[in-house]
Amino acid sequence: MGKPRPGLKLVDPASGRELATAVEVPRTSFGRGLGLMFRRQLPSGHAMWIKPCNGIHMFWMNFAIDALFLDRAERVVKVYRRLGVWRVVPLVWRAHSVVELPAGTLDGVDLPRGHQLEFVTS
Repeated sequence: MGKPRPGLKLVDPASGRELATAVEVPRTSFGRGLGLMFRRQLPSGHAMWIKPCNGIHMFWMNFAIDALFLDRAERVVKVYRRLGVWRVVPLVWRAHSVVELPAGTLDGVDLPRGHQLEFVTS
């Protein structure tokens, strides 16, 4: 499993809001497949960016998440808020990656389809 990349953040450039201050990117097929399964939690401010990915499942998860599906240009395709355990999100058309965040991270954040996000290093 990977660790958050040093200084990799997910930012909404329109508002300047940091959606995640520590983004983990699995580097292997096994790591992408394992994702957040079996972990006890995902700390506040952390995220996992799985790419390529256009669908997820919540099997063997111990907590809910917010899931943010992005296209190749890091624009919003679909948002799932407070996705519970043992749920499935089948194929999300035009998605190239998913960002998994602690449940509630995206509450009150307007992320319409096509909204541009950005991964930045500090």
